[in-house]
Amino acid sequence: MALTELGRFDRNEAHLVIGLLHSEDSFAVAFDGHASIADRSAFLSPVRVMVDADDLGAARAIVEKAAR
Repeated sequence: MALTELGRFDRNEAHLVIGLLHSEDSFAVAFDGHASIADRSAFLSPVRVMVDADDLGAARAIVEKAAR
């Protein structure tokens, strides 16, 4: 499985996107969620949502549909 970036989101939105994708039986994981926790700027740093490269188109469609 090769991972690719679906997008960068604020911390809370990233976890909502991941939950949405999981509810549609799609794999998704957050990268960089704790990258700046030491200097207390964790909520300012974007979180990358990563999906299987083969599922990128489907994941984009799921997120776009939910955004409408």
